[in-house]
Amino acid sequence: MKIDLSNMVTESRNAASQQIDTLSTIEMLKVINEEDKKVALAVEQVLPQIALAVDVIAAAFQKGGRLIYSGAGTSGRLGILDASECPPTYGTKPEQVIGLIAGGHPAIFKAVENAEDNRELGADDLEALNFNHNDVLVGIAASGRTPYVLGAMEYAKSVGATVGCISCNPQSAMTELADISITPIVGPEVVTGSSRMKAGTAQKLVLNMLTSGAMIRIGKVYGNLMVDVEATNAKLVERQKKIVMEATECSREEAETALVACNGHCKTAIVMILAQLSADEAKSLLANNNGFIRKAIES
Repeated sequence: MKIDLSNMVTESRNAASQQIDTLSTIEMLKVINEEDKKVALAVEQVLPQIALAVDVIAAAFQKGGRLIYSGAGTSGRLGILDASECPPTYGTKPEQVIGLIAGGHPAIFKAVENAEDNRELGADDLEALNFNHNDVLVGIAASGRTPYVLGAMEYAKSVGATVGCISCNPQSAMTELADISITPIVGPEVVTGSSRMKAGTAQKLVLNMLTSGAMIRIGKVYGNLMVDVEATNAKLVERQKKIVMEATECSREEAETALVACNGHCKTAIVMILAQLSADEAKSLLANNNGFIRKAIES
């Protein structure tokens, strides 16, 4: 397979770092830091596209659909990381946000030879999940040309699903295929071609926005509090109490009592206290308002 890297921004040489191997350690790190400062500004330029993707993902969630990430190497690992953090943070089911990586589970820890070059594998992995038109696929690849990801995107399009992509090269094969193309142009890497650096950071920032934004849109955040957080360890048990106290301005004892009454469900505890309801009444009120605390209280 012949690949032309000459036109890829992510593969070009960075003039600012061409002598980086001659610098002192602190000067070397200053070069890296100066380049990293450009990443957030590049992401700022694509906020409209990110916003569109957030709204599409939120709408899919509300209809029972899923968000699936498809990537290879660093990009695949970032998708898996973002997906794996949704259940503990927002109380989602593990199957609501899923990260796929070329080469499967072993590739999370070690590169699997040639897996990213297998276009059919990208489609097969989606088909194995029973991917359908209610779901949303976001392909992730700094280069914008990874065959595994393109195969997944083509399959998603074939079943009528909305397809997005995150890449760091303009006018790539992925951007041409996607319904929503998110392309933060971060420029050449400090170490030429090492897209785990600026490109990876940009991808992580965008992924943060996609899931955080969608979760906010479907009512899993009240104010800026993660009110669907699951208490899976001692720290999170304390965080739940703190969230209830901050949301309601109640005492620690009141928060603890409410959480015990509703089996540790933050949202229910908050509505119990704010609306002065029993656990069952608060749970029912939330259900009638699709889990939105503000709507439940106003009603």
